[in-house]
Amino acid sequence: MKYEEALKKVSEYGQEHVLEYFQSLSENEKKALLQQIEQTDFSVLAKACEGEKELMRGVITPIPAMKLSEIAEKKDSFTEYGTQMLREGRVGAVLLAGGMGTRLGSDNPKGMYNIGLTKEVYIFERLIRNLLDVVEQIGKHIHLFVMTSEKNHEKTVSFLKEKKFFGYDENYVTFFMQDMAPASDYNGKVYMETKGLMSASPNGNGGWFSSMKRAGVLDIVHKAGIEYLNIFAVDNVLQRIADPCFIGATALKNCAVGAKVIKKAAPDEKVGVMCLEDGRPSIVEYYELTKELMEAKDANGEPAYNYGVILNYLFRVKDLEEIVSKEMPLHIVEKKIPYLNEAGETVKPEAPNGYKYESLVLDMIHMLDSCLVFEVVREKEFAPIKNPTGVDSVESARALLQLNGVEL
Repeated sequence: MKYEEALKKVSEYGQEHVLEYFQSLSENEKKALLQQIEQTDFSVLAKACEGEKELMRGVITPIPAMKLSEIAEKKDSFTEYGTQMLREGRVGAVLLAGGMGTRLGSDNPKGMYNIGLTKEVYIFERLIRNLLDVVEQIGKHIHLFVMTSEKNHEKTVSFLKEKKFFGYDENYVTFFMQDMAPASDYNGKVYMETKGLMSASPNGNGGWFSSMKRAGVLDIVHKAGIEYLNIFAVDNVLQRIADPCFIGATALKNCAVGAKVIKKAAPDEKVGVMCLEDGRPSIVEYYELTKELMEAKDANGEPAYNYGVILNYLFRVKDLEEIVSKEMPLHIVEKKIPYLNEAGETVKPEAPNGYKYESLVLDMIHMLDSCLVFEVVREKEFAPIKNPTGVDSVESARALLQLNGVEL
């Protein structure tokens, strides 16, 4: 993008100030800023005037889940069909790895965090090892798409190459960067992080497929004949990826999406729960769960909203391509955003001073007409790492890995 084109684009959205210091930048800085402007969707800033209001929810009702007992009865047929799909190359895996290890006290990408006790064991290593379990089972590599972000792309790529992808065939690994969304003040004016860089953050976990499309990665998906994509988060080191039983069940039930879930440990556990919203599949986040919903019972006297999502979903590609062109709900989140003041000095605010804008995967699910809610054993598939110690931490994940026979 040339300067004149950039100026025209930012002027359309009243963001001319992002080019205020352009002439004082180095050639590399100029190039980087022009590229950032080209890749930025400024239209989201119009939502700033709406503020951090809650999106209106529809009527919430329970959704049936395929429980462990039913899965056990049909495990062989599900696994056989899922294995066939994997061997035919009809399933790909997408690792959502755009985050940093900041909450763990690390300046590196989260996947680079070492959770070992007597040896080095990295989060990325455990995830790839879990995927390799299936590769060894079916005798064929599965295409792995790794979504990075502007903040961690180079480190992630160089780290995995240095580690030789922990034994995974690099011919089956494709990296792509998540789209970034600008951060703004309360009036929708983009903050500048430096004189040559707008403040921005990844556009939410609901932006993964549109980011794949923008990066041209769907060409690989189509060429390879991939019909389903299993997306999974970087922080759950125990999850099963490209699970043949899960894949077979979702496909045989002809569902647009499958969602792995766990039975909640407590009514107020901090996990989103599967539900129906106005008759369509959806997720109620833990902070939206009212006392009434937490205490609701189904026909069998069991908690009606008892299955928490673990951010491991199987989407059908043809359905994703239908919804990607539609406008997704935009979630506006109030945050503390470092910025450059009028004197050109960096300010780190002590209180929230603006908005970040993101889309969420739960909205993608709600745009689809069917979802298989697939229960898994939490002790075998749920070890999230969000904190250094305590609940959902490095400590708790280590204990669960050791319980499952993983040497650390």
